[in-house]
Amino acid sequence: TFHLVYLADDCQQGFYLKCVKLQRFFREYRELVTQLSPAVEEYHTMLYHAQERAETVQLTPRRWLNLQEYQSKKIMADHGVTVQRFFVADSANDALEAAQRLKAKEIVLKAQILAGGRGKGIFNSGLKGGVHLTKDPKTVEQLAKQMIGYNLSTKQTPKDGVTVKKVMVAEALDISRETYFAILMDRACNGPVMVGSPQGGMDIEEVAVTSPELIFKEEIDIFEGIKDHQALQMAKNLGFQGPLQQKAADQIKKLYNLFLKIDATQVEVNPFGETPEGQVVCFDAKINFDDNAEFRQKEIFAMDDKSESEPIENEAAKYDLKYIGLDGNIACFVNGAGLAMATCDIISLNGGKPANFLDLGGGVKEAQVYQAFKLLTADPKVEAILVNIFGGIVNCAIIANGITKACQELELKVPLVVRLEGTNVHEAQRILSESGLPITSANDLEDAAKKAVAIEKCLICMCSSIQHFVTGTGCNQRLAVVVWTGLFYLYGSFLSMCKCAKLGFISPGNAFLVAFSPTNQTAA
Repeated sequence: TFHLVYLADDCQQGFYLKCVKLQRFFREYRELVTQLSPAVEEYHTMLYHAQERAETVQLTPRRWLNLQEYQSKKIMADHGVTVQRFFVADSANDALEAAQRLKAKEIVLKAQILAGGRGKGIFNSGLKGGVHLTKDPKTVEQLAKQMIGYNLSTKQTPKDGVTVKKVMVAEALDISRETYFAILMDRACNGPVMVGSPQGGMDIEEVAVTSPELIFKEEIDIFEGIKDHQALQMAKNLGFQGPLQQKAADQIKKLYNLFLKIDATQVEVNPFGETPEGQVVCFDAKINFDDNAEFRQKEIFAMDDKSESEPIENEAAKYDLKYIGLDGNIACFVNGAGLAMATCDIISLNGGKPANFLDLGGGVKEAQVYQAFKLLTADPKVEAILVNIFGGIVNCAIIANGITKACQELELKVPLVVRLEGTNVHEAQRILSESGLPITSANDLEDAAKKAVAIEKCLICMCSSIQHFVTGTGCNQRLAVVVWTGLFYLYGSFLSMCKCAKLGFISPGNAFLVAFSPTNQTAA
């Protein structure tokens, strides 16, 4: 071991010689940083006080509102938009009754889950496809028996699928032509914009790339609203002719009124089609809502279907935290979605696996930090926690206080690596250092990721060693943990003394004696 230590020391000598030329540059750089530090501190203080003043009017981002297909269609029908006739059923008998009440030539039965690709999905009952066409109401009953209460797996669901609790029984209509139509808020236009294409029923992004001349846009003055000639021009651009052109224009105006009344940020209809009977129908739609309008859209937000979300995600949403579970074992505690993704990436690059994506957002409070730790520690897969905070509008001191409170009250039992930077960071570092908690500090994101991965791998190695020890000696697991903890204590002490010897603070012989002294052995 000592031979390796001195060999490493020789290698370092050569490295240091190459770094001499950089020393002058770093000295000048440090002097520049020293000169700038007062200005930076003043900026951070100003930002901190500005945040305090803004707290009373701060808006906190929320999770997206999730509506089932039948709920969206009901909202559209209530606002005069033409959709297929439909009923919703939660049992096979109800589905049969709904099919009989429709008195339609052909019926479409759709499983209701919050995922795409239902038509190609597979049920654990053996039934293939979450969308079926039939002319016989009795077939609807048989199909519903194989849908309701069973899990449907698609390309957008978890591996085990999602339980189907309701089905939509709707009138099947023939489509003679499909178009695309949407209304959305556009920042560049400072208001709503209509987007349409005569090429509907397909991916509109693909149309924009292959045939950009078939994409039509029309800005709407949000104060004056949509005008008749705008609606007619869009209907003409979509290829509607004769009497259908006026019908399409009427539907476009109704969709715009819907867009305003429900505080939507986007209403997308694809396909927006015509039937052989001369109807203009919204066959399928996607609606995005402005979450800040929840206070005046209570009925719509009350429809929010959280049953398909993970319980931990629903719990996180209560505290305005964005949580997505992953399959790794290093928990990520980050502010900002971009930084969270970067943290997950750099953990993976260093050989680890993130256990989650947890975004605190910008207006974080101590209580949120505490709840975030509570969520992270509740996951049995988590073997280390990496806190990565860049304090712009976030006050690092608030994060530090929340961390210390959570660690003390929750009796944190997994290693914690913390990297803080930005507003009030020095105060935050003081809080953490004086807390007396076993927190590993990191200089930057890469350093934090490397330390978190190293700790996690060390724990895996230790657990594996304990398991082998138990298997080989036949001793109980509790005793094995005690024995190996003691050995790791001695090993750590030995490495520390080797470092002291290399730096010349102590001789190699004395380093060995200190590392394995009776006092250390007793402690171990």
